[in-house]
Amino acid sequence: MSKILPKVSLGTTIAYGLPGMGAGYMYLLMALYVMKFSTDVLLIAPAVMGVIFSISRIWDAISDPIAGYLSDRTTFKFGRRRSWMLLSFIPICFGFLAVFSPPESLDGSALDLWMMIAILSFYSAITLFNVPHMALGAELSEDYHERTRLFGVRHIGFTLGSILSLVSMSLLISEETSPDGDVRDLARNLALLAVCIMTLMIFLAVSRLKENPNFQNRVNKNPFKAFRDVWINPHAKILIIVLFIENLGGAVIGVLTLYVTQYIVEAPAWAPVIILAYMLPSALSVPLWIPLSRRFGKVNLWVFSLAFTGISFGGIFIIPFLDSVSDRLIVMFIGAALGGTAAGCGGAIGPSVKGDVIDYDEYLTGERKEGSYFAALNFVFKSATGIMLLVTGFVLQFSGFIPNQPQTMEVKIALISLYGLVPLVFYSLGAFLLFKKFTFGEKEHAKIKEQIKNRY
Repeated sequence: MSKILPKVSLGTTIAYGLPGMGAGYMYLLMALYVMKFSTDVLLIAPAVMGVIFSISRIWDAISDPIAGYLSDRTTFKFGRRRSWMLLSFIPICFGFLAVFSPPESLDGSALDLWMMIAILSFYSAITLFNVPHMALGAELSEDYHERTRLFGVRHIGFTLGSILSLVSMSLLISEETSPDGDVRDLARNLALLAVCIMTLMIFLAVSRLKENPNFQNRVNKNPFKAFRDVWINPHAKILIIVLFIENLGGAVIGVLTLYVTQYIVEAPAWAPVIILAYMLPSALSVPLWIPLSRRFGKVNLWVFSLAFTGISFGGIFIIPFLDSVSDRLIVMFIGAALGGTAAGCGGAIGPSVKGDVIDYDEYLTGERKEGSYFAALNFVFKSATGIMLLVTGFVLQFSGFIPNQPQTMEVKIALISLYGLVPLVFYSLGAFLLFKKFTFGEKEHAKIKEQIKNRY
């Protein structure tokens, strides 16, 4: 049995999780509001924005592996992760500010081009921060359970940032409806405040966190071999398949919440509160999941949370058959709260298990390439999201969906099947595969860490 590793201090844990709050704020505000801001405030054609966001998803698939590999290969004295985190704050600031404060003199194709460059710049910059930051979490502790605490605190920060973005979105929408409102000015001020706070968080993190110098310059110079190693790793292969299936189920939830609330629950004003009912339990449940993972095992608990998430959203399938709005809202809130509670488990334990799999790669290859692993797993997430966005669009198109009109029962069944039954099927399948095929638990991790230690 390997020796007990020193516990990561509370200050280090908070310093690691804090920038996640800024990232969560920016990510969700971009996801929820930029399309509406662009079409309703800047008056850009929806089709143009659709093309811009499609291009950004394609670019994401390219930039993630690049950022991961460059981070692994960096040999700066300041550190291979912290160097990229520190360098990222300037383009993050410019990109986020550019999205929400385009020059008022721009219009037409010039404004379209501005927004395309701004959105691509922001997503590229946040990738330069996010991939090294996730990789650093796997390096700060090699202890099997300490990683869960680190990533749990990061998940709390990310979720709290997302909640703050809901507040900002509500302020912006309220400004749109105000006769004397100036949405562009408010958006600019909120973006400026966000980038200032995010900069402070990044500086605090890189000044407080330390990297293991023994991990530097321990990766093959060939980037293709680095990503081939990810697939050859048998535990990583199972994890990639499970995460792909899980995210196929999870992608439709975020996309369709507004549709389900408006056209099936018939209470569109409650959408932000329903999203909040998901996010709060997701953050608040993390302190519960961390000790439970020690008692029952990380993988076992993750299996339970996947199955629990599927059941939580599967129950929402009954909503179209309920007569009153209040009954439909109750079911929606219960599903959101239970699903959010389960998501707190996945947000803390999922990245922790990824860190364990990276240790197994070190056992196989002698290399440390956390960046390549987290980049590959991010690619899986974005690929699954892209596929389900495409499927959702086709289902809406061919089911007879008509925007801003009462929907037929056929359309409601199509929507609720995507929102409830698809997560039920895919999360359950992911839980089954993880339970049956993933065999790398705490005992196996301790054995390979002991063998790695004996090599040096």
